[in-house]
Amino acid sequence: MPPRKSQRRQQILEALAQMLEAKPGDRITTAGLAKQVGVSEAALYRHFPSKSKMFEGLIEFIEDTLFSRINLIINEEPTAQRRCEKMLLLLLAFAERNPGITRILTGDALAGETDRLHQRVVQLFDRFETQLKQVIRDAEMREGLRPAIPLPAAANLLMSAAEGRISQYVRSGFRRTPTTDWATQWELLMNGFFREAVSQPLPGQAASLAAGQGS
Repeated sequence: MPPRKSQRRQQILEALAQMLEAKPGDRITTAGLAKQVGVSEAALYRHFPSKSKMFEGLIEFIEDTLFSRINLIINEEPTAQRRCEKMLLLLLAFAERNPGITRILTGDALAGETDRLHQRVVQLFDRFETQLKQVIRDAEMREGLRPAIPLPAAANLLMSAAEGRISQYVRSGFRRTPTTDWATQWELLMNGFFREAVSQPLPGQAASLAAGQGS
């Protein structure tokens, strides 16, 4: 029995991710991808109208994986520091487990592809940074803490540290893993990151906020 359409689409995306990992620096062609999957190029196009749509499928997989788990982290972790820590570790661990797909995050695999794909990746990172900003902002109301530097710069500092590790991972040919020494670096990043806010949360206010977010 031939694979169902959804199964074949999944096979194509998995093959694309494997080729991105196995051939860093090489441009993926539809002919090579079809050979990897074991189908004709015409069969590829029955599932994806263009190679750009295949890349978009992988970007959607990244978005779905990351942001669904971020929601769980926000619901499970009580403090802003732990939320930020878990969110960034999620991003780094995802990159480490999916080296081929990580080449899309750094833009390395998108050389010569449409600008729309590059913008999708920009939007993904912007959305992630916005989530960090919200977590840090909530710390003032929930915990009486605020960042030692302006909020946008604070969130960008954390994001830049993680993005740098991911870029090093790709540049090293996947040898320099992004989670190595991250716990030690994170401890240093958090040293002085938060300070007491001028206004402290009123009694019961943090609990009310937490209850409201959980609902």
